[in-house]
Amino acid sequence: MKDYHISKHNSFYTIGLSYQKADAIVRGKFSLDDLAADAILSQALALGIDGLIATSTCNRTELHGFAQHPFQLIKLLCDNTIGTVEEFQEVAYVYKNNDAISHLFRVGTGLDSQILGDFEIISQLRSGFNRSKKIGIANPFLERLTNSVIQASKRIKNETEISSGATSVAFASVQYILKNVPDISEKNILLFGTGKIGRNTCENLIKHTKNNHITLINRTKGKAEKIAGKFNLRVKDYGDLQTEIRGSDVLIVATGAQSPTISKELIYTKKPLLVLDLSIPKNVSDNVQDLENVTVIHLDHLSQMTDDTLERRKLFIPHAEDIIEEVKHDFIQWLETRKFAPVIKALKKKLKTMKDEEMDYQSKKISNFNEQQADVISDRIIQKITKQFANHLKDDSVDADTSLAFIQKVFQLEIETP
Repeated sequence: MKDYHISKHNSFYTIGLSYQKADAIVRGKFSLDDLAADAILSQALALGIDGLIATSTCNRTELHGFAQHPFQLIKLLCDNTIGTVEEFQEVAYVYKNNDAISHLFRVGTGLDSQILGDFEIISQLRSGFNRSKKIGIANPFLERLTNSVIQASKRIKNETEISSGATSVAFASVQYILKNVPDISEKNILLFGTGKIGRNTCENLIKHTKNNHITLINRTKGKAEKIAGKFNLRVKDYGDLQTEIRGSDVLIVATGAQSPTISKELIYTKKPLLVLDLSIPKNVSDNVQDLENVTVIHLDHLSQMTDDTLERRKLFIPHAEDIIEEVKHDFIQWLETRKFAPVIKALKKKLKTMKDEEMDYQSKKISNFNEQQADVISDRIIQKITKQFANHLKDDSVDADTSLAFIQKVFQLEIETP
């Protein structure tokens, strides 16, 4: 990538792990909260890395950036999570340059999601880029790539039906409840955690269960009250969690903490209790499974559920891939223009120097020389000449490297290093 004058490093990498090889426990060890992501970016900046994005969802954790070697990025991830390098290497993937670009397009457009067509990652990618920009470790390449992936994602949503139908972790959890809990409309449901997944789950519960016995609890009560007000639901204090669990038939945990928020010490029930853990890392302790009458289901199990909706979505994969290739082609073309940008810049500077010398000569030689008019005309000519060279270099049939070398030789250009 050094030839494209975007980074001082030669290569662009994606390093990460996902649901495909890493189970929920391992993914939890490498998940990133906002503080960990900020720490990685700040440390990378101090190391001289000049472009990096960190993304983390319940299904994957990835770093996308420039480095001398991918191990620089792997070490940053492992230093800021509880996972080890050895654990990472057992389940990890590393992509380089064009392969890394292609991978990010597939991830960002939902083709690599645990549930096909789930576009949750795109908001994470957008937030990840904004975080990098705020810290000062975003560059034009990352900005253009992020915007291109977002563009492809929008087109796929609008031009295909790959995200049609209600299929998501939130929806899958409600479907599981409907299939496994008799008379669900009469049961007591407790939703603990009202972040994005919690909100989506709440909406699906109301829509599909016709249940008005839903209670919300969140560490920040105001967030739960905001959602409850919209749907006329009960809200209880965080301190009432144990009491509310005791009276519940279904407990949905969507807290998104870095350690378990539910353990068996909180649960005292004499009737069947279904616990759905929608968090990465797991927010329901493994010891909960030791309790009688308690069934624990994690989102990995929910994500494996297939139905007619998913089968229908698969039909639109070829169309989605065509859109990705089209947008990616435009991105690669833009990238190629970066390759000759320094030469065009140097050419423009050389032509301006020639113009200034000629203007100085003519102003002394010609009486009443209209310097202002001559300046306007010559600048327009310089613009037309450089544009002509740029269009020539953009032509797919042109050997750009040979042309660049020829232009540099003819005009004796001095190229500034980035």
